[in-house]
Amino acid sequence: VFAWKGETDEEYLWCIEQTLYFKDGQPLNMILDDGGDLTNLVHTKYPQLLKGIRGISEETTTGVHNLYKMKANGTLKVPAINVNDSVTKSKFDNLYGCRESLIDGIKRATDVMIAGKVAVVAGYGDVGKGCAQALRSFGARVIITEIDPINALQAAMEGYEVTTMEEACKEGNIFVTTTGCTDIVQGRHFEQMKDDAIVCNIGHFDVEVDAKWLNENAVEAVNVKPQVDRYTLRNGRHIILLAEGRLVNLGCAMGHPSFVMSNSFTNQVLAQIELWTHSDKYAVGVHFLPKKLDEAVAAAHLDKLCVKLTKLSDKQAKYLGLPRDGPFKPDHYRY
Repeated sequence: VFAWKGETDEEYLWCIEQTLYFKDGQPLNMILDDGGDLTNLVHTKYPQLLKGIRGISEETTTGVHNLYKMKANGTLKVPAINVNDSVTKSKFDNLYGCRESLIDGIKRATDVMIAGKVAVVAGYGDVGKGCAQALRSFGARVIITEIDPINALQAAMEGYEVTTMEEACKEGNIFVTTTGCTDIVQGRHFEQMKDDAIVCNIGHFDVEVDAKWLNENAVEAVNVKPQVDRYTLRNGRHIILLAEGRLVNLGCAMGHPSFVMSNSFTNQVLAQIELWTHSDKYAVGVHFLPKKLDEAVAAAHLDKLCVKLTKLSDKQAKYLGLPRDGPFKPDHYRY
């Protein structure tokens, strides 16, 4: 295992490069990725290895966006499975995992009382939904920012206020970015925030919150404790930044609980097996894990929760036009 907590960017790159060859000198023949960094590294710096790679499985929303961009511009050279959008990943890891680990990160870092606070969640995808639920359940008034009218309407129908960051930055006590995009919280937002506003990111990379602006423009920066920095702005107000704008649930806590991660990693294992054993079925491009395997991931976790499944009778299966043992939903079904 080439990983440890607190890696620098240079150490992180070194760790990735150690996975390119096995101990006997043989190069990698599959890529299991989380964020697209290994995929990008092989395609740009080690393209000679691509001919021996049967497939890629990608864990995250950000990594999947990267794969689709590569496919669109013709730079993707290996078949890939989009694990992130397996139902048993995105609707569990992204939603239920973040619903628990966000609060864990904020509490460990600050011990702040969430009840009565105004919390601003940037993005209302699966991650944003989980974060908003968690903050509301602790008694916060939650404001959502969104670019997508469908997600914005969902948030409004759940009773959340939906507005822009330009408006929300004046009201929030706690800010959480969940978008996977860049420039979500910028300097002009920091300058309008309340004193000691807490800012953190649970989207992906450290580009959502402009920590560079804080470091360049604050009159003072105090490291309160590891992963907690308090910046004094020129207007006299303070901003508390968690985990340097990187993932707060990993930087300030231990990430998602193991049970929900088991869902995600089971998807990864099945995707790797599928690509290795049926590589002839997958052309260069981005594919989904077959629905039958998605259902198998869920089924594997039911006993632990003492779940008892109802079984279709032959008559019921015929009426619905389904196999008795699934798959039970078409690929286009939205859970």
